[in-house]
Amino acid sequence: MTKASVGRGGRSFWRNAARSLWRDENGGEVMEYALIAGLIVVAAIAVITSVGGKVLARWQSLDSSM
Repeated sequence: MTKASVGRGGRSFWRNAARSLWRDENGGEVMEYALIAGLIVVAAIAVITSVGGKVLARWQSLDSSM
């Protein structure tokens, strides 16, 4: 771990890196892809959470019928 990533100096390093990515056109595309990937992950977690209980109940029902 470098000195720039530790403590107060680490925050300014990451802030400067984010600013340079935001200003750069390629950085903007990377940010868009990161946001899309984040939304996909959140949606997947929501679907798995909502369906997980039903799947568990089905397996328990199958297990008890055997």
